[in-house]
Amino acid sequence: MTTAVSHRQSAQPHMTVMVPAYNEEKNIAKTLQNIRQDLQQMSPNWDIVVVDDGSRDQTSLVVQSLVEECRVTLVKFSRNFGKENAISAGLTYAKGEIVICMDADGQHASDLMYTMLEKWREGYDMVYAVRQDREQESPFKLWGSRLFYRMMSSSTHVEIPRDAGDFRLMDRKVVDALCALPERNRFMKGIYAWVGYKSIGIPYTPLPRLHGESAYSKLKLIALAWTGITSFSVLPLRLASLTGATLAILAFAYGLLVVIDALFFHESVPGWPTVVASMMFLSGVQLLFIGVLGEYLARVYDEVKGRPPYIVAEVVTPAPSADSR
Repeated sequence: MTTAVSHRQSAQPHMTVMVPAYNEEKNIAKTLQNIRQDLQQMSPNWDIVVVDDGSRDQTSLVVQSLVEECRVTLVKFSRNFGKENAISAGLTYAKGEIVICMDADGQHASDLMYTMLEKWREGYDMVYAVRQDREQESPFKLWGSRLFYRMMSSSTHVEIPRDAGDFRLMDRKVVDALCALPERNRFMKGIYAWVGYKSIGIPYTPLPRLHGESAYSKLKLIALAWTGITSFSVLPLRLASLTGATLAILAFAYGLLVVIDALFFHESVPGWPTVVASMMFLSGVQLLFIGVLGEYLARVYDEVKGRPPYIVAEVVTPAPSADSR
């Protein structure tokens, strides 16, 4: 047994659970109370960080009422910046030797943290939950997920675990590595895999939402998938090159056929409809892939501007205890 693993076996680490939240006023209180109950059993040193991603309901007020009871640090954004940025902010404000990311809707069972902690004691630096109920999802999510992971696995050297979400435990050195990355267009599932470290997946089945429906619409899921593809893959650019090369070969072959007909068979060339259809098709393809290039250029433009990925409007922390004064 290595020294690091031996130390982990007997350690009582400071644990921070980080919860990004957006319009979760009906779910957040129960979620935080469940997390608190399990953390109290796992370690004497713990806290919770909630990042309010510009909620339009009373989420922040509900969290503020639990700041003392649940040892919550509330980080409020000035507006909605998206879940990926909320996770990044939560990692920045997390103080624990171990940081666990969980959703605010109650679908991540807090008792799974016991298993994650045991894996950490065994020497793993990152323990991620792998969803097991994909077959129960809509055909759009099911087939879309399969297509996305197939594209990512075939076009990038980083292996992103399939069906692994944001529900995961991270050692402090993993958190520090994630926070050190300067990029602003973040696809966290890819970044988790990119930083490496010793990782393992554990199966889980999401619990039913306590109230309401997921804020992730089909359009948001498509946008997230596109962000992942353009952040960690040049597949769209390679497809553009392949399509261009294929069309060039076909155009050359068709031109050669026309020349042969004119020189040897004296057949009339049916020109106008063919020329118009070919021009429209090729123009459409060119515009499509100019758009793909524009997407990559827009991401470069965002990075060059250097704007912060989020703006924190307010931070609410628990009052210091008598022991810490």
